[in-house]
Amino acid sequence: MGTILGCIADDFTGATDLAGLLARSGVRVSLRIGVPDTPPEDTAAFEVIALKSRTAPVAEAVGEARAALSWLKRAGAARFFWKYCSTFDSTAEGNIGPVAEALMADLETDQTIYCPAFPENGRSIFMGNLFVGRVPLAESPMRDHPLTPMRDSNLMRLLTPQVTKPVGLVDRLTVARGAGAITSELARLRGEGVAHVVVDAVANEDLFAIAEACRDMPLMTGGSALAMPLPALYQADGTLAADAPKTEVPELAAGTIVLSGSCSAMTNAQVAAYMATGAPGYRLDPLELAQYGPEAALDWIGTQHLNDAPLIYATADPAKVKKAQAKLGVARAGELVEQALAQCALASREAGARRFIVAGGETSGAVTKALEVAQLDIGAEIAPGVPWTFCRSAGHQIALTLKSGNFGAESFFSDARARLEAA
Repeated sequence: MGTILGCIADDFTGATDLAGLLARSGVRVSLRIGVPDTPPEDTAAFEVIALKSRTAPVAEAVGEARAALSWLKRAGAARFFWKYCSTFDSTAEGNIGPVAEALMADLETDQTIYCPAFPENGRSIFMGNLFVGRVPLAESPMRDHPLTPMRDSNLMRLLTPQVTKPVGLVDRLTVARGAGAITSELARLRGEGVAHVVVDAVANEDLFAIAEACRDMPLMTGGSALAMPLPALYQADGTLAADAPKTEVPELAAGTIVLSGSCSAMTNAQVAAYMATGAPGYRLDPLELAQYGPEAALDWIGTQHLNDAPLIYATADPAKVKKAQAKLGVARAGELVEQALAQCALASREAGARRFIVAGGETSGAVTKALEVAQLDIGAEIAPGVPWTFCRSAGHQIALTLKSGNFGAESFFSDARARLEAA
C-alpha cells in the first residue's frame, strides 16, 4: 500500500504523539527517526518523520523539513501534515511559520491552517488564544520554558513575525457551524490573500469538523489531535482500504529502564509519584556531570535489577535548573544531561533492558540516536498521544515510549509498565 498521509514533526516525542493518535485507527503507522537516507520501502499508510528541529536555526529546520517532504512524496503521499507542539513552542524567528511557508512553496499551495489544540490534554484555542487547561498559555508553566518561553497567548501575534504573508482566524463561532462553514470562511480568507489561518478548537468535535473541512488540503499544520480524525475520514471515502495492515506486538524480556530529562511541572510530579512507589532512582546533576561525567550513574545501573524498572532522572524544579544554566549555559547544561541519559540507555541495553520509558523531547532524541533506532512501529497508547513503539536496536527487539514533558498522568511511569504488560 502506498502512503496516504505524510507527516513531519519537529521533535521526537511530538512525532510519537502524532503517530499514536493515528494508530488509534488500528492501521499500521511507521515512524522514521530523521529523514531516511535510503529510498522509501516497506512504507505504511501513515508515515511520520521525526526531526529534531524545534529549536534548531531556522535555515536548518527548513532544510530538514523540505528533505522530509521530498522523501514522503517519493513514498507516494499527496497530503501532508506539519506537526508542532500543542503549546506552539517557538520563538519570534520560528520555526513553525518558516517551515510551513517552505512546505507551502514546495507544494505550490497558497493557504494552510494552524490548530495546535489538543482538548484531551487540556489545550484549547478560543478567538485565536491558546489555553493550557483554564489558563492562558502566557500564564502557564510554559512562560518559563528554558528554550522557548511563551510570553504571549495569541497565536496570530505569535505567528505573524514568523511568516511573510497575512495571518487570519477562523473563530469558534464559525467552527461550531461545521465543516461547510469552515470551508466557506477559508475560501473567503483566501480571496483576501490570507495564507496562514489559525483555527479555534475547544473540543474534539471541533477537531473533527476542521479535519473534515481541510482533509484534502495539500498541507495541514497543527498539534497531533488535529490529525486524529483523518484515518476514519480516509476510510469513509475509500482513500484508505478497510483491510490496511495493522501493527503486531512482539514478545519482549521484562528488563526496563526509565529515563527522564524533562523539567516540566508534570514530569516533576511524575518522577515524585514513581519514586513514592518505592522504585529505585538516581538523580543526575548537570554541575556534577560537568565535573565528573556520567560514570557514577553508569556504575549505578550495573547494581540494579532491571525488572524493577529503575529511574534515572535529571528532572528538577525551576530554581535548580536556572542555577545549573547560570553556571554552565543553557545549551551546555542541556547537552550534558542528554549525553548522560543517552549513555545510560546504552548501558541499560547492554545490561538486558528491552523496555525504555523516556520523558522529554530532547532526551528522547538523544536516546533514540544512541540506540541507533531508525524506524518504529506504533503500538498501544499509554496516555493520550503517548504510545508504546517497537523497533530494533543492536539486533535486539525493544519497546520505546517517548513522552513529551507535560503529557500523561502523575502515574505515567507505572501506567507505561502496566500498559505494555496488557498489550
